Amino acid sequence: MTGWWHRRTLHARLSLLVTGAVAVAVLAGAGVALAAVAGIQRRQIEQQLTVDAQAIAAQPEQWKASAGQLPGGIGLGPDEGHGPPGHRRPRDLGARWQIVDADGRAVGDAGALPLTGAARQVLDGRRSSAREAVTIDGAGYLMLTLPASGGGVVQVAIDRDPARRTLAQLGLLLAAGCAAGIAGAALLGRAVARAGLVPVQRLAEAVEDVTATLDLTHPVPVAGADDDIARLGRSVNTLLGAIDASRRAQRALVEDAGHELRTPLTSIRTNVELLLAVERRPELAHRLPPQERARLLADLESQVAELATLTTELVELAREETSREEAEPVDLAGVVAAAVARVRTRAPGLIFAAGLEPVTVEGRPGELERMVVNGLDNAAKWSPPGGTVTVTLRPGGGYCELRVADAGPGIDEADRPHVFDRFYRATAARSMPGSGLGLAIVAQTAAQHGGTAAVAPNEPRGTVLTIRLPVFSPGS
Repeated sequence: MTGWWHRRTLHARLSLLVTGAVAVAVLAGAGVALAAVAGIQRRQIEQQLTVDAQAIAAQPEQWKASAGQLPGGIGLGPDEGHGPPGHRRPRDLGARWQIVDADGRAVGDAGALPLTGAARQVLDGRRSSAREAVTIDGAGYLMLTLPASGGGVVQVAIDRDPARRTLAQLGLLLAAGCAAGIAGAALLGRAVARAGLVPVQRLAEAVEDVTATLDLTHPVPVAGADDDIARLGRSVNTLLGAIDASRRAQRALVEDAGHELRTPLTSIRTNVELLLAVERRPELAHRLPPQERARLLADLESQVAELATLTTELVELAREETSREEAEPVDLAGVVAAAVARVRTRAPGLIFAAGLEPVTVEGRPGELERMVVNGLDNAAKWSPPGGTVTVTLRPGGGYCELRVADAGPGIDEADRPHVFDRFYRATAARSMPGSGLGLAIVAQTAAQHGGTAAVAPNEPRGTVLTIRLPVFSPGS
């Protein structure tokens, strides 16, 4: 059933829901109406039985005397039952009645009523009254037995078949009305669903147009202010904006990467072509002395290493979320210590002074170590021979602060706002090896872990890289 429902279109589901809701309401209303009418009929019959039986029981002798003269039963008007017999006004009760003496003789309407066990208990004084359903001549009656004045009992019975026929006719009319109402609800439901889904259809057409044209610069039209369709439209526009921003960033990354890759590739190509030319024409070997050949090979090795570093950093920078490791509680002090050990082997001429306090953060260990290594590499690159790189890690206020300070020439104030941009290299750094991606990876990794990265001058000289990350809380 669930599969069948989910295979229906939204239009069909809304139509069925509207039709079902109206059908339930109509059927419930018809059932309540039928039950109410049946209750009213039952109370009317019981009230008529009680009034007629009490009228006969009050003056049984007069009713005995008229039993053979007024067939079909006689009742009293609302103002009668008191005074001399001449003041009684006969009317057709639509009921059968009889009076049973104390010795069991019945006098009354044509067609005697049955003296049931409950009626005998009233006759014997063991019950005050008896109301029961009986069958007379194949018809169903409701009979009431009351004690009569002077002894004996009075029995009055009313045929319930006319009321039942009336109730059946009403039921048929209600059933026809329900069928017509449900059919109308089905048609109305289709119309309501069609009208209600017009904004959704327009939104779907707009999204399909964007999908076909790949034009993310034009938002889908949004009508309304606070309804759900307008909210959906705004959400789609937000999604399109995010996709457009991501695509622009991807395009910028590819363009910048292409520009940065072109320089080492051009240098490598030039050097390789020169070496190949000498190999193909040995007579030109004198033009490339051994020391110059060694310099070219060293330059090739340097360019290849730079190209490998740039490629690795590009992969780190553009890595998708789906391929990243799972976040977990990480001992950041241990990560920083491992990163310091790695960079110390690459920069043996520097002193690394580390003061690390135990701190636990939630993150990805590999990315965090890469972030710290990049920060340390940057400090090592700018530190003078024999210089000191100071690394401190301190917790406080729900955050921890990692500081990497060097004693290099520092960063010009004009360059500080851009040092975390991809491929940005200050004028003073263009003669140094590097890709311009190290600090960009630091800033991106810090942001992905809920933190920040900043640079500031180090007194009396140098630069301080500060990374702030939220401390892991087991209850969060």
